[in-house]
Amino acid sequence: MGQEIERKFLVNTDRLGELTGGEVMRQGYIDTRSLATVRARIAGERGWLTLKGGNRDGVRSEFEYEIPIEDARQIIDELCCGPVIAKTRYRREYQGYTWEIDVFEEDNAGLIVAEVELGDVTENPPLPDWVTEEVTSDPRYYNSQLARRPFQQWPPSER
Repeated sequence: MGQEIERKFLVNTDRLGELTGGEVMRQGYIDTRSLATVRARIAGERGWLTLKGGNRDGVRSEFEYEIPIEDARQIIDELCCGPVIAKTRYRREYQGYTWEIDVFEEDNAGLIVAEVELGDVTENPPLPDWVTEEVTSDPRYYNSQLARRPFQQWPPSER
């Protein structure tokens, strides 16, 4: 069974420095009305279909398959509900770990999060000085939730 183990953090942009070499992504979500999340994604010139189970403290089942980019476009345009997530993903190495830094655009502009994938739930990676509050267990920061309730709609007290 596929499994994703990750931790997610907010980012202090004053400490982050310049980001280069990002990959533009568009992704939409299919409403499953259950614990599963079904996502279609376009990353660069490639398409993906991903199914994820419920999140339990940063751990969930995950199945991801590359699909033709035209199929991904059609799925996003015809089957996904709510706004499409638009972001640029940057990767940065830090002490043996690859951090993915997502700079959101459009309805989620102003939000920047960093994720690190782990091989085991007991792993405790060193944190770069540019990460701040951990939001791994806060469902508001799940991309699927940002498609339903974008960051720009949050009141200032929730940001």
